[in-house]
Amino acid sequence: MNLDITKFLKFVKEKKLSFYCSMIYAVTGIVNTMDDFKYRIRDGKVVLHDIIHPSFTYLDKGSEDDLYKLITVDFKDNLFEFERTAKKSAQNQKDFIRLDKLTGRDDLIYITCNPWISFTSLSHTISINKNDSVPRISWGKYYNDGNKTLMPFSVQFHHSLMDGIHIGRYVEQLQRYMDEIK
Repeated sequence: MNLDITKFLKFVKEKKLSFYCSMIYAVTGIVNTMDDFKYRIRDGKVVLHDIIHPSFTYLDKGSEDDLYKLITVDFKDNLFEFERTAKKSAQNQKDFIRLDKLTGRDDLIYITCNPWISFTSLSHTISINKNDSVPRISWGKYYNDGNKTLMPFSVQFHHSLMDGIHIGRYVEQLQRYMDEIK
């Protein structure tokens, strides 16, 4: 699916925010408005988290080896505060993966982007663990289509906890947020 990011992109540029961190905020913020995205399967039981936090890939600009870091930060309910915290965490983290921030946690949403290509389909690596119920969200390279800026967007989820109707509602809310941001 494609999101219309025309107004959102304009807002982010006007405010001199990181597009990537702003998208992570938007994606996670809408996740936190929907219980369907906060359910997880743990030890054969369904649990509901109060809040979900983003765990996202981050490529240092100028990195010689093109290796990504996996950054996990607490969600903050303010775009500007979140953007500052996420950027600072990404820049300050030296390890590629901080297992201490991941071990035993399922109150996360996994996020990545591929800004080099505009895709029509994307699959994430998932474990064979039937309890792996952390949704994965990604987006690709945005492009102009007439006077709109569109961006491919993908959501992968555990089908025992959600269905297409939930993804449809999620995308509607995310699109509304992007259209109405001020």
